[in-house]
Amino acid sequence: MGTDEKRVKPRRASLRGRQLEPAVLAELRDLIGDERIDPGLRRRDRLIEHLHALQDTYGHLPMARLRALASFMNLPMAAIYETATFYAHFDVVHDEQTPPPALTLRVCESLSCRMAGAEALHHALVAGTDPAKVRVRRAPCMGRCDTSPVVAVGRHHVLNANVRNVGVAIEREQVEPDEIRWQRLADYRLAGGYQLLIDCRQGKMTLDALANQLELAGLRGLGGAGFPTSRKWQAVRAEPGPRYTVINADEGEPGTLKDRFYLENAPHQCLEGALVSAWAVEAEAVYIYLRDEYPGLHRVLSDAIAELEADGIVEPGFVILRRGAGAYICGEESALIESLEGKPGKPRLRPPFVAQKGLFGQPTLVNNVETVYWIPIIHSRGAEWFANHGRRGRRGLRSFSVSGRVAKPGVHLAPAGISLNELVEEYCGGIADGHRLLAYLPGGASGGILPASKADIPLDFDTLHEHGCFIGSAAVIVLSDQDDLPAVATNLLGFFADESCGQCTPCRVGTEKMLTLLERNTWDEETLQQLARVMADASICGLGQAAPNPVLSLLRDFRSELASHNLIAKG
Repeated sequence: MGTDEKRVKPRRASLRGRQLEPAVLAELRDLIGDERIDPGLRRRDRLIEHLHALQDTYGHLPMARLRALASFMNLPMAAIYETATFYAHFDVVHDEQTPPPALTLRVCESLSCRMAGAEALHHALVAGTDPAKVRVRRAPCMGRCDTSPVVAVGRHHVLNANVRNVGVAIEREQVEPDEIRWQRLADYRLAGGYQLLIDCRQGKMTLDALANQLELAGLRGLGGAGFPTSRKWQAVRAEPGPRYTVINADEGEPGTLKDRFYLENAPHQCLEGALVSAWAVEAEAVYIYLRDEYPGLHRVLSDAIAELEADGIVEPGFVILRRGAGAYICGEESALIESLEGKPGKPRLRPPFVAQKGLFGQPTLVNNVETVYWIPIIHSRGAEWFANHGRRGRRGLRSFSVSGRVAKPGVHLAPAGISLNELVEEYCGGIADGHRLLAYLPGGASGGILPASKADIPLDFDTLHEHGCFIGSAAVIVLSDQDDLPAVATNLLGFFADESCGQCTPCRVGTEKMLTLLERNTWDEETLQQLARVMADASICGLGQAAPNPVLSLLRDFRSELASHNLIAKG
């Protein structure tokens, strides 16, 4: 080759990697709209809704459609893929030549369902269905612990499930959620509904007066943390606007079903409380983050919001309903904010707190569903009415989600400070026939386990800490002498290991390591204790910090039971 000749590098005929298929992009635009006409469809916070639209339509997420979505939203494919694979309800399929079966059965494996025979049911369904037509998968708590075991057939939930009634649902193609009968806007208005909101907007009710009412009533955050509601309002309002209000309807704690109960029975009352909260902090918009396990409620809330818009109570777009996608961690408020922004639901480091920098970087009020449910009632009936219901010096009412070995499981409204013995006898019809109380979980999977000898302790915020437990969202699971406590702890740790977001090493590795230690024939108590301390001290959020609680409870209060299983030494 002469010195004057130039080396010409051959050019590729196409770009690197898998290329976008124009026909698939056209299908996407037909499904969710044309981003060239409506640029708002490209906003990152719309990503999870777009993924839901694809999942609902095709039953899975083929890579070709994810590539089209990346082009549609002008986002890197890595961002689309990371978000889609983070959430349990999105089914990313890499081999597009062999799509999954059209129908998926999800068998709940939470503690209450496991106690009701979910494991045997799962095996029976696997053996009794054609894998070419039906997939059978395990799934975390579905918020229906009072009717366990539960199986989701598509988006339809079979309660008190068995092989027969699940088979009937499949045969009848019952894959859509059942209709929910709910109180419409006209009936709620006839009963005085939305009068508080009107009074607030017209200046007949001042913020100070209403906040004082809630403080006298002792209303606290009822999602688990128990922070006083009026003080949270003040903290958010003190920050410069614009501000947002977010309603957390993502109750994923195993054993919890109270928020679903209130949304099904009183959606407009919950919405009024949310709108009053938004008024209190002068919010630009209200976002409702709803569990994807509650598809029937999505329809109810969509219709209820439409009623509010048609009646002129809210401007169109002021109340925005968003679906979760199967991630327990999104019950943590900063992870919920990340999810609303269209990202994987990973908790943020704090400070700053979401009251300072929350949704879209702005001050954000995050309230639980039950918290806002009580606001109109406390105003209409008075702070003293609510506060005077407590026992043993406690104030207010608590909604206990009770499941397990009781005659009448369900949501039971009872005085704060009631004991487990009183709750079971006065509200739950006693212990189930043939069972004897052995232990109970006062606050769901993360709240620890207490023995029957401590069933007279007041159940409320701050009353259980000295016993190494907490009430959280008041998800009470009752265990009997017929339950295997080590198996209970293993089930709960398996849940935490599955649900860890993976962001921090103490939780990601710690939950898996603790689960491995529990599955051994003997327990290494010293290592379990050390691991628990590291997880509690170094995990970013409450999931990793509280995950060891069931194990620590057994080591503290159930040593004789563990010794009888030869897991630890006697004496």
